[in-house]
Amino acid sequence: MKTILDPCCGSRMFWFDKHDDRAVFTDNRREKHTLCDGRELIIEPDLLMDFTNLQFADESFHMVVFDPPHLAKIGKTSWMAKKYGYLNDTWPNMIRDGFSECFRVLKPYGTLIFKWNETDIAVKDILSLTEHKPVVGHKSGKRSNTHWICFLKESAL
Repeated sequence: MKTILDPCCGSRMFWFDKHDDRAVFTDNRREKHTLCDGRELIIEPDLLMDFTNLQFADESFHMVVFDPPHLAKIGKTSWMAKKYGYLNDTWPNMIRDGFSECFRVLKPYGTLIFKWNETDIAVKDILSLTEHKPVVGHKSGKRSNTHWICFLKESAL
């Protein structure tokens, strides 16, 4: 039974088990690249899907892991864009719609794990795009730019 959704799985970088059978991995792209250091970057979701329009029924998952693109000031064909995706000029609507969809498919009292790197856009600006209140969070990375934030869906929407 699939109880976890990763709607922006990319190359599944932070997953301990990149083929965890509890999860459905979706992304809006399926690609293979060789990075500048020679490593292979493989983005191979279970399903091709846009995180702003998830093709799942309401309240389908116990957990959603939401790690949307976070870079707005990069070249669209750069290795960073290939690895992490990129934001266009409509990013506030895209992130707002993504939060909305992630909470829609989350069961009542389910957990949303949100990952955001604020190199280009401050986390406070991103959190203003959802009405849901975070529970706990943690900063990580060399400059503490990456935020891991946990939400609890309090009830049915």
